[in-house]
Amino acid sequence: MSSTALNCRHGIVCYLPDDPFGYFGWPSIACQADGTIVVAASGFRKAHVCPWGKTIICRSTDNGKSWTSPQVINDTPLDDRDAGIISLGGQRLALTWFTSNTTVYLKPDPQTGWAPELRETGVILDTWTTEMCSRHIGSWIRISPDGHYWGETLQAPVNTPHGFIILKDGSWLYLGKKWDIDLRTALHIHNTPIQACRSMDEGKTWEMLGAVPLPPGLNNDLVHEPHVIELNDGSLLGAIRAHAPLRTILTHSYDGGKTWSCAEDIGIPGAPPHLLRHSSGAIILVYGYRLEPFGQRVMISWDEGKTWQKDLILRDDGPNLDLGYPASIELPDNSILTIYYQALKAGDKTGILYTKWQLPTQM
Repeated sequence: MSSTALNCRHGIVCYLPDDPFGYFGWPSIACQADGTIVVAASGFRKAHVCPWGKTIICRSTDNGKSWTSPQVINDTPLDDRDAGIISLGGQRLALTWFTSNTTVYLKPDPQTGWAPELRETGVILDTWTTEMCSRHIGSWIRISPDGHYWGETLQAPVNTPHGFIILKDGSWLYLGKKWDIDLRTALHIHNTPIQACRSMDEGKTWEMLGAVPLPPGLNNDLVHEPHVIELNDGSLLGAIRAHAPLRTILTHSYDGGKTWSCAEDIGIPGAPPHLLRHSSGAIILVYGYRLEPFGQRVMISWDEGKTWQKDLILRDDGPNLDLGYPASIELPDNSILTIYYQALKAGDKTGILYTKWQLPTQM
């Protein structure tokens, strides 16, 4: 597949590579009515997997030219990961995230205990009881009236990095990984489907809808992290991260999420996806690219997802494959601001970066 580099300008939202807790990842972006741009992420971490993740937000009031320092808005006893941020209209925002039981991934050696480089982590994880983890693990939502005060925590039945979308009728449609918990072990059950659910009361209650059928060679263990967009005719287009190999697959629903088409591979070797409707009518799908040269890429549809202009490069200077999770908004001048996590050079902890770019000419 041939690729095309777009004319882009890059910058930094938050980058603290020398801080022991300077690892930031998995961001999302939204814009409030007064023009304030809000980026949410998991931050003040030591590493990709650690017990210290917190939900942070950074704000910009000048279309991304400058950003506030990261502010912690959510810190449960577990690892808080994959923050989604959604505009609810006006100044209102919704935050989504999930909590992870790090004891699943980091364990002491039965004979020698914690390795020297993990002893600090072990001090924390040794205090995590199954009862505590069961109480705090899950997929979560909080709502803010202004982006500063955050309300009660609501539980969601599915999860995905960039959260739910708001349909034209005002209801919330959440296409995500079904979030089943084994409370005996405080573990998320991973072989669950990609499934839609809908809320008519801003997340207080949810109606479970349909699961996405998978083609031969894929099973529920290999699909994660979808995003969805409502098309002009009211149907839904979903994009899903699939593994072995890493790629994005697409599915459609023509009945509000009750049923979905069998997910289809369209030849995009990257994920996870984020979908945005541009004012031109184009649908923009950004994704992380974890083949060399590592970076962030985009594909664009001008005909409601029937065909795609593929493999457009936003950035190809990633020092390794620990990057991605891009998400976009449209700026007042119709340019696009895409944020993601990535390191600037080898050896650095990852931070939250951005790229500003214009839609290419329609092909």
